[in-house]
Amino acid sequence: MIYEELPMLKILKARFNQGYRTARYPKEAPKLPDLFLGVPVLKPQNCSSGCSQCLDSCPTDAITLDKGRISLDLGRCIFCGACADFCSQGAISFSHEHQLAVSSREDLILTGEYSKLGVKLDQEIKRVFGRSLKLRQVSAGGCNACEADTNVLNTLVYDLGRFGIQFVASPRHADGILITGPVTVNMREALLKTYNAIPAPKIVILVGACAISGGIFAGHPETNDGATDLFKIDLFIPGCPPHPYTILDGLLRLLGKLT
Repeated sequence: MIYEELPMLKILKARFNQGYRTARYPKEAPKLPDLFLGVPVLKPQNCSSGCSQCLDSCPTDAITLDKGRISLDLGRCIFCGACADFCSQGAISFSHEHQLAVSSREDLILTGEYSKLGVKLDQEIKRVFGRSLKLRQVSAGGCNACEADTNVLNTLVYDLGRFGIQFVASPRHADGILITGPVTVNMREALLKTYNAIPAPKIVILVGACAISGGIFAGHPETNDGATDLFKIDLFIPGCPPHPYTILDGLLRLLGKLT
């Protein structure tokens, strides 16, 4: 009999030694890897007249220069860091700040200091969904990077359920839709049907550059360049892919769980 109990004792001992594994976010700031590229920092005063190295290096045309003024579209940016590498004047760099979510497309156009509290809380959203939010996630032709960083929120490290947020299999059980991918031609109808199956009131969340602007696939005839022209969007979470903490932070701010 003692031999049958030993494996269970080993399991309990191992679990005890592991300790508490769920991150203490948002009570404690997340520990991000050194290579993480967060909110870009623009210093237009450093921008040299006639220099276009950052412009030429951007694979998604996220950077524009107008009479020496530089702007960066976070909805297009894939955070590759090439612009910062090529800019010898230090006009563009990347911070370690993970809070990127905003509630309007215009707020993704960065011309100077970026407000990390860009989510404008809708009181009706907070009233209806503040305690419990069920989301149907749709990969509309994504590469699986944004999908992976969304799915990982269900693991014990992030434990999305402790905030009252869950992903569900059926759109009829959902309060909103979370979209990733550039919305390919083959996925467009399926996405629209999923959205229509969600009972009102409902919210729409875009995760990643592809869902916001088409990302590296923008302009391709087989994509819709994201979902911004298909629905009224409540939350934009830029990145390629966004870090799980960036996604989690945006969801919590949308629901008024962060100040």
